[in-house]
Order: sequence, then C-alpha cells, then structure tokens
Amino acid sequence: MYPYHNKIKQRIKNGELTNFEFVEKYKNISPCLLLYFSTEPLIKPVREHRFEEYRLLLNIEESQK
Repeated sequence: MYPYHNKIKQRIKNGELTNFEFVEKYKNISPCLLLYFSTEPLIKPVREHRFEEYRLLLNIEESQK
C-alpha cells in the first residue's frame, strides 16, 4: 500500500506546502481539502474523513473551512 498521507506529511514538514483550500468538489472527491506544493505533484487531495487530522497538522480553525 502506498503511504499516501505519510508522504504528504513529510512534504509539509519539509516546507513544500505553499497553500491549501477546502473545495466543494475536486474530481470525484466531495468535499475535498486541496493541498498545494512547490514540487511535483503540485496538488494532493484529501478526503473528508481525514480533515480533522489535517486541521490539527496545519493549525486550521473550524471557521476557516
């Protein structure tokens, strides 16, 4: 199994994250948290069941959703 979230977290720790946003729909994922990185792949989507984990990691308040 590909360690999808472990790779994302490592990239965040490495300072590659440039931006993020919550969107209603991205491809077949609804709702979705989009993470934007300075290196390829530039965009990584995160499904709703992982939102709380990333809110804590990125210090996102619920009101920013």
